[in-house]
Amino acid sequence: MVVSTTPVTESQPLQGKGNPILEVRDLRTYLHTRWGVTKAVDGVSFHLDPGETLGIVGESGSGKSMLALSLVRLIPEPAGRYEGGRVLLKGRDLLTLSEKQMREIRGKEISMILQDPQQSLNPVFSVGNQIREAIRVHDRSLDTDEAHQKALAALESVRVPAPERRLRNFPHQLSGGMKQRIVGAMAMAYQPQVLIADEPTTALDVTIQAQYLRLLKDLQERTGVGIILITHDFGVIAEACDRVAVMYAGRIVEQGRVADIFDNPRHPYTRALLESRPRSDATAKRLQSIEGQPPSLNDLPAGCRFAERCAYVFDRCEREYPSTLSLEDHHSAACWRSEEAPWASP
Repeated sequence: MVVSTTPVTESQPLQGKGNPILEVRDLRTYLHTRWGVTKAVDGVSFHLDPGETLGIVGESGSGKSMLALSLVRLIPEPAGRYEGGRVLLKGRDLLTLSEKQMREIRGKEISMILQDPQQSLNPVFSVGNQIREAIRVHDRSLDTDEAHQKALAALESVRVPAPERRLRNFPHQLSGGMKQRIVGAMAMAYQPQVLIADEPTTALDVTIQAQYLRLLKDLQERTGVGIILITHDFGVIAEACDRVAVMYAGRIVEQGRVADIFDNPRHPYTRALLESRPRSDATAKRLQSIEGQPPSLNDLPAGCRFAERCAYVFDRCEREYPSTLSLEDHHSAACWRSEEAPWASP
C-alpha cells in the first residue's frame, strides 16, 4: 500500500481526471435549535466529474440528506446556517449567490430528486400542470402549447408509457415507480449538469428499483449529467456508481472507487457496513451488526466519532480526530490505522 506523506486537507478533496463539474470544500452546515447546535454536515469535501456517478452511503442520521439539501441551498431556515466551506458549480460558489440567482440555477444547472416522490408532487394539480410549471420557471416566453410539448418530451425521456395520458393524471392515480419517474422528468427537463438523487429507490420493489437505476444510467449516457446518488444500500452502490463516499456523523470517513472500497476498505466503519450486508455468494449465516449508536450531533467527541463502536480503537482515537490520508488510486480514509488496516477484507 502506497500512502502519501501529506494528509488530504478538508479544503482540498482528492481530484479525479479532468475538470470537476462540482467541488465541495470543507462544507459545514449546522442547525441552531433550542437544544443546541447540531453539526449535520461538518467539514465535508468531495468532487464530481462530468458523466460520473458518485455514491454517498451511510447509516440514517449520518448527514446524507442534509448534505444534499445544502448543495442546492434548501436547508431549513432560520435554524439551518452555513458555517463555512464552498460549493463550486463550474467554479461558481453557490453559497455566495442570492436566492433569486439560486432559483435560476436550481432545475437548470443542478437538480434534485427527493426521497419520497409523494412529498414532491402537489395532489391537487395534474402531472401536466406541475411539469409545465417547472419548465416555465426557467422560460416564461414559452406559450402553453410549447410548454406542453416540452413536458411531453420530458416524460418520454424517462420512458413513461402513454405520456399524453399521464399528463392528465393526478399523483394519486400513479404507482410509486411512476411517481418517481415523473419527479425525475421534472428534474431533468432542462438537462442539468448535476443531478442529486436522495435515496430514489427506497420505496420501490427490487424489480422497479433495478429498472430505475438503469434509467438513471441511460439518462447519464445521453446527457452527460453528473449524478450524486445518496443511499444506505451498498447493493445500489455496486450497481450504479463509479466512486463512493462513506459518511458518518456529519463527515466523510472514506472515499474512493467502488472496487477499492469493496475489496480493500480502509476505515473500520466501511468494513462494518460491508459485513452487515447480505451476500448471495456466501453461505447462510447470521448477519453482523454494528454495536452501539452513532454519537449525538449536538455533542460530538473530540476524537474519532466512530471510536466508541470500533473494535480497533486505541488511545489516540479518543483524543484526536484522525487526518484524512491519501492512499493510492484516489482512495482516502480518515482513520489513524488506515495504512496498516488490521481488519481483513470482507
